Parts: sequence; C-alpha cells; structure tokens
Amino acid sequence: MQLFTQAEIRHIEDRYQDFLKVIHEKFDEERLARIEKAFRFANAAHEGIKRKSGEPYIIHSIAVAKIVAKDLALGATSIVASLLHDVVEDTEYTVADIENMFGEKVAHIVDGLTKISGDFDSRQALSLKKILTTISDDVRVILIKLADRLHNMQTLDSMMPQKRIKIAGETLFLYVPLAHRLGLYALKHELEELSFQHKHPNEYNQIRYMLHNQEEKRNYLIDKFIKPIKEKLNEENVEFTISHRLKSTYSIWQKMQNKGVSFNEVYDLMAIRIVIKPKPEISEKRQCFDVLSTVTDIYKPKPDRIRDWITIPKINGYESLHVTVMGPQGKWVEVQIRTERMDEIAEHGFAAHYRYKDISVYEAELENWIEKIREHLQSPESDAFEFLNDFKLNLYDNEINVFTPKGDMYFMPKGSTVIDFAYEIHSDLGNKCIGAKINQNLLPITHVLENGDQIEILTSEKQTPKLDWLKYTTSTKARTKIKDAFKLEKNKHIEKGKIIVEEAIKKENVPLTFNNLKKIIAHYNLNNKEQLYSEVGMGFLELNELSQILGKKSQNKLIKYWNITFSKKKKEEEVEEVEKDIEEEIENSTKKIDKQKPFILKEGHDNIDFSLAKCCNPIPGEKVIGYLSSDDHVIIHKIGCKEAEKLLSSKGELIVTAEWTKFKKQSYLSRIHINGFDRVGIVNEVSNVISKENNINMRSIKFDTTEGIFEGELFLYIHNTEDLNKLISQLQKIKGIDNVSRVENLYD
Repeated sequence: MQLFTQAEIRHIEDRYQDFLKVIHEKFDEERLARIEKAFRFANAAHEGIKRKSGEPYIIHSIAVAKIVAKDLALGATSIVASLLHDVVEDTEYTVADIENMFGEKVAHIVDGLTKISGDFDSRQALSLKKILTTISDDVRVILIKLADRLHNMQTLDSMMPQKRIKIAGETLFLYVPLAHRLGLYALKHELEELSFQHKHPNEYNQIRYMLHNQEEKRNYLIDKFIKPIKEKLNEENVEFTISHRLKSTYSIWQKMQNKGVSFNEVYDLMAIRIVIKPKPEISEKRQCFDVLSTVTDIYKPKPDRIRDWITIPKINGYESLHVTVMGPQGKWVEVQIRTERMDEIAEHGFAAHYRYKDISVYEAELENWIEKIREHLQSPESDAFEFLNDFKLNLYDNEINVFTPKGDMYFMPKGSTVIDFAYEIHSDLGNKCIGAKINQNLLPITHVLENGDQIEILTSEKQTPKLDWLKYTTSTKARTKIKDAFKLEKNKHIEKGKIIVEEAIKKENVPLTFNNLKKIIAHYNLNNKEQLYSEVGMGFLELNELSQILGKKSQNKLIKYWNITFSKKKKEEEVEEVEKDIEEEIENSTKKIDKQKPFILKEGHDNIDFSLAKCCNPIPGEKVIGYLSSDDHVIIHKIGCKEAEKLLSSKGELIVTAEWTKFKKQSYLSRIHINGFDRVGIVNEVSNVISKENNINMRSIKFDTTEGIFEGELFLYIHNTEDLNKLISQLQKIKGIDNVSRVENLYD
C-alpha cells in the first residue's frame, strides 16, 4: 500500500481544520478530545486508501462528520461514529476494537453502518435490513447513513456511468423517502436533485435552462406579489422574514411525468415562505392563522389547496400552513406560513425537536413507526427483498387521519383500505374482518379510506384471512400479518408450484436447468425460485410465455439437427449447415455479457439475449437500462420505471447501461390516451392521422363520450419514439383534442 504524499497529508489536515471550525464552539474540551482521537485513529486506519476519484478516503469520513454536525445537528457520539463509519468495512479493525477504544454506543452505531458481506444479488437488501434492525435501537444509525449517502451523491462524478445510474436510482428509491419520513427536507431535496441530475441529465439540464430563461420575469412577479403582504404585516407589527423558493427540478419533472403536462403547464413553480417570530403571550397557531387571514385578504385562495399541518402535524413532526392563491398576471402561488421553531424543524427534522424541547410527541410517533419495523423484522417469513418492498410502502408520510367510533385518531398511509385499518388496531380484528361501517355506511373490506372517516370494523368468527387480501393492502403491518397467517400453507404452495413449473418447462422441450429458471424468475420480476413456485402454486402467476422466455428457436434447431442426422435421407450439407447454426447459438448463449460496457440493442437479433419488461413496455429510442437476469440475458426497462427503481435499489450490481440501434422494421404495441371536446368527425380524423398519414397499424381503438367530453384509448404498433412523438404532435393539432399521452402499462 502506497503512503500519502506530503501534499495529500496537508490536504487532509486542512479539511479537518475546516471541519473543526464548524464544531469548535458547540462542544466542551472533553468532547472535542474524543472527536480528535476518532479522527487520528480513522486517519491512520485509512492511510494510503483512496476513493475512485483519487482523493484520500479519510476526506469522505470528514465530510460525512461535517454533514452530521452542521446539517443534522447531532452530538459528539454521532460525529465520532461518522469519522469511524467505514473503518471496520475497509480495514482490519473489528467492531470489538472500536468498542474497546470508543465505547459500546459508538461501536453499536458503526456496526449498524457496516455493510455485510454476501453474494452481490442480495447484499444491498440485506444491508438495509441490518441498518433498520439497528434503527430500532438507535435512530442515529440511519441519520449517519443518510449523511454518508449525501456525500457519496455529491462526489458521484468519478464513477462509471452505469454505477452513477445505479446509485442515483437506489437513492431515489429508498434514501429520499427515508429522509422525508424523518423530516429532513433540506437533505431530501439535495438528494433528489443530485439523483435526478445523474439519472436524467438531459431532462435536468433542460428544466434548469427553462428556469433560467424565466428568471427575470419570475423575479418581477415575486417582488410584485410580496410587496402588499410586507406592507400589511408591517402595519400589523408582525416580526417576520419572507423569502421565495423555486420548485426543485426533480419536483417539476415528476409533475410533468405524472400529470402529462409540459413545463409551461406546471403552475406552482414558486412558493413564498413567511416565517414569523411569534409573540410569547399568544399561541403560535393563532399567529400563523392571523397571517393566513392577511394573505387571503389580499389574494383569493384556491379552495381545495389550503393545508393545515399545525392543528394536526405530519407524522414526521412537520408543522406549517399552506395556501395556494391567485397572484399577479393570473399565476397561482403557494404561500407557506410558519414560526421560526416550525421552520427549523421543517428543514432539519429529528434533531431540531431536541433544541426546542418538543421531542415527546415526535418521539412517540417515531417509536410507533420503529415498532412497525420491529414487527416486520421479527416475522419469520420476511426475507430481505420482500422486506424491502413492503417497507418502501410505508416510507412517505402521504397519510390520512381516520377515527374509531370512540373518536381515537389513527394515521394511515394514503390508499389504505378497511382491511389495513382493521390490522392497524389488532391482528385478530384484521383476521376476522368482513367489512366496516364508515360514516354509518356499510362498506366492504376493499373500500379505500378517506381523510376524516369514522370507521367501525365488523367481524365474523367464521372469517379467516385470504391471500387475495394482499391485493387490497397498503400498510406493512397488514401485509405482514396476512403473510404470517399463511406461513403454514407456504410449503404446500411451493411444492405444488414446483411441480407445475417443472412440467411446463418439460412441455417446452428444454432442459430443467438453473439458468432457465433464472430467466423465468427475472421475466416476472421475482426474487428467487421459491417465490416463483409460491406464486404459481397459489394461482397468482400463469406460465403462458415460456417459449419467448426460454428461446425456443435454439431448441427447434437442435431438434431439426437430430431429425436430419437420423433420417435415412439425410444430406451431409444439411447436417453441416444446422451444426453451424447450433455452434453459433451455443457460442452466443454461453457468451457472458460485459457489465462494464453498454448493452447494445439490435433489431432482428437471432440470439434471444434480451427481452422488454412488461411493467413499462419500452420502445426503441427511449432511455433504458438493462437488468441481467442471467449471464447471457438482459431484461430492458425504461429509466424511471418503478420496477427498475426497485431493482436498482436491491440488485444494483446486476444493472447495465443499454443503448438502442436503429429499429425500423419491428413494431411494438403502445397505448395512447387522448381526451378533448367531442364533435362530429373527430374519430375519423384521428384514424386518418394514424393509418393514412403515418401508416401505423392499429390493434384497437375505443372512444367514450360524456356530456360533450370524450376519452379515447388507442392500442397501436409503433416502431420507435421518433414515430411516436411525431404521431402525438399531429394528434394534438386536431381541433377538439386537449391532451395526448402515452400510457406505459398496457393492461391496467
């Protein structure tokens, strides 16, 4: 191992001294001495070790400690653990060594942060499960992990392109919602922006460019909007600061994707934040509502866009009033109103509660959330990937408040059903649930709850849990309890499914090999063969695409070869020709895909070495990534596909970059949604544009009209994105059509 140069040693020392300036006034001499000891130890342990960028590794540890101290405002123990967080993973020192030198608490945190070894398919999911096991004892583990991830994202440029995409996808999938759940909004927004920048660089730059172009006009409108508010609040002797912020590029892009709108159609690009210094003799809530009244006296509010998170704060402790009002030149503007205390909690989350002695309520909610994690971790049926998928459901605090008949309030994830609520109250209530009375109306277990519902669960002693309840559950707790109820039946389903799968493979005249099983598992986005057998055994999965998945073409050539070889009328040249074909197939099928190079997608490729994911149905020209389902087969997903996000997080080492070549012959089924104002002849015009002007084949076309408004669903065979974009542009020009968009899922 090569030692650092004098220049590198000076660089390390300079970075450490800069860090000390941030923390020096916060801690006494004893705590500073502990931090100094941790730095010197970590520096010696990482001697000669460098990051991909060529920078000494200890610089990363210092940067993480700085984020922990400055942005998260954690104490000396957390800072010491941050400086040591990679020592056990990257050097010969053990957790026991850390405990002997720095104590049990620091060692426990470092152990939680240390990645575990294992095969690369499951390492990330298992590592997350270990971190969350530790969070149930000490929330500082996840806070330091988030700081570690933030610095990794800030220094991502030194990574290979496929590695950047993998890390960015993993960050968006898991670490961003974790930061959101803990109320770390400033950290969350930076993680989002950095992930978006690396995962979708073109879209990121385009939105930044458009925001820059509108900056002068935007500043004029903001000044004009703020002026009367300032004047009125000053008249009322309110102490306040007023600022504005732009919607992040990632949030803008998300809205464009989810709503199917253009950049210019995103109406809430900017938000105004009013932070008041409250008078001690009047409640904070009342003072915030007084300011809200002042704002709505000046500007008319949008009735469905008033949010009160002061009366009932979000589950992560967020408090604020939000109102969207009509500003100058017909532009909607969001106004956020909060006190200084609320503002700091909104930006810095968990740690800020301690500073304001307002930790009891938040700790209780945090403990409830952690208890749910504990329950799921203790479930014997909870493997790493299943845990990751279910845990992800409960990360965002997009929640509703519902009530029991006695008036007790419960927080539930948005989209929760009656069965979710039954299990939230008690497992036995969930197991025996047959429906509910909601606001005095009798409704089934599948009914989706709404904010403010009062719910009385109805039960029957004859009722037992059903596997199809999993289709109607959102909460981790409900899903875990339903799965637990069926754990005794699981082996029966696996045995039954195994027989069905093996018989189906034999019918295809292909060998029953692990490689073929892997292709089937990957095609259906499953995690392992046990899950495949279980899904088939329970009847959730039908194996009706095995010919395509397993590549019957090669098998047919093999059969043809043997038929010719043993035919009395065999011709030597025919045998030689087929032998050559088979040799090519074998050579192609045994050729491992190089993960370091982009996977090139070619039209009409004889070797079936890739397939298109059914969850997002990519078409040539779209930005895609590949998932290695085996050494010689890739499943292609759109970048941004939810299943791809899941794979990036749990199986990132199997992700490769992918690039299309020209696709002009083969066509792909695509689903187009259109709507607008109905008029005579519009369907005929749409058909002419599709078939006559663009020569595109239609599988089906359906229009529904209600009170002069029509909705249309078109299933078309498209060659590539160039043809698709051209078609959409032409359809949008037809008089009466308001919106044309592609729907990724063909069959929802």
